[in-house]
Amino acid sequence: MGYSKHTVVIVGYGGMGSYHGQLISSNDNLEVAGTYDLLDTRRQASVEAGYKAYGSYEEVLADPAVEVVLIATPNDVHKDIAVRALQAGKHVVCEKPVAMSSAELKEMIAVAEEAGQVLMVHQNRRWDEDFRIIKQMYEAETIGTLFQIESRVHGANGIPGDWRHVKAQGGGMLLDWGVHLLDQLLFMIDSKVVSVSSTLSYILGNDVDDGFEAVLQFENGIKAIVEVGTTNFITLPRWYVKGLEGSAVIEDWSLTGKIITRNNEAEHREPTPIRAGVGLTKTMAPPSEGSTLTGALPPAFELPDGFYSNFVAVIEGTAEPIVKNTEVLRVQNLIEAIFASAEQNEVIKNFDTHGA
Repeated sequence: MGYSKHTVVIVGYGGMGSYHGQLISSNDNLEVAGTYDLLDTRRQASVEAGYKAYGSYEEVLADPAVEVVLIATPNDVHKDIAVRALQAGKHVVCEKPVAMSSAELKEMIAVAEEAGQVLMVHQNRRWDEDFRIIKQMYEAETIGTLFQIESRVHGANGIPGDWRHVKAQGGGMLLDWGVHLLDQLLFMIDSKVVSVSSTLSYILGNDVDDGFEAVLQFENGIKAIVEVGTTNFITLPRWYVKGLEGSAVIEDWSLTGKIITRNNEAEHREPTPIRAGVGLTKTMAPPSEGSTLTGALPPAFELPDGFYSNFVAVIEGTAEPIVKNTEVLRVQNLIEAIFASAEQNEVIKNFDTHGA
């Protein structure tokens, strides 16, 4: 459109909206033209941050200088805001989860295609270094072929914020943290999810889940265990993975971790039985001395670009999106399968669109 920078309006100037403002300001090809929020306090905060505060969403859509609408509102209004922006000729970046259902997302994708505009979802945790280390191990078979992946985030603060407690607004941990962990797995593992079983936690008494556990079985034989908890005063590792030649652990986002692999150069010796409780065990005894090797975590898998740099390239027609809408739809289908599994207390199959 001839502007030196692509202009963005942030809709929803809360915690995530202001965070996006910081991210955009560090990109040479994007500029925040202003914000729109229903709350006076947030409009004032926007002005104090140096942005124009639009008086209405209609004003945003009518402004020909606005090229991109960034949506950082509660989840239940994502679809309406996005559809109106796309139909007004604006590109859209939307916070996750992009929609309340796969049906809503399909409608958004169809509108974007009809309008010839870009719709991209901010699945930013594909860039987390801990995840990219695990992806590197998966790709390079650092500990042999991976056959079990356990991905967890634990806290003890309950559900934060306000609307995240409200089911009608898309609250709960499956739609908050779960969407990230599931997206990471589907982005990493190029195989169909053939089944999922799950349980949701309502121990804190909210209308929405305060945590969940899900077991995914992939067509290529990998089992993934995904868990989010907000009542965990002692946390389990962020990642624990098993391969045919070893195991690896990443404790937390500080990347504390290690890999232990089989030492194929060592002479094989049977383990020595140990006393375990009131009995003896050889099966659970530690490996014999020298039979394993302990090493550092490998370097992280490198993505070709950052989220916003990739977004700019996509709207300029010079790159494919790293976060594709077909991938986001797979995640949405998986989320719905997890809800269904928990509600029906059964294993859910035949929901994944991989390869379709």
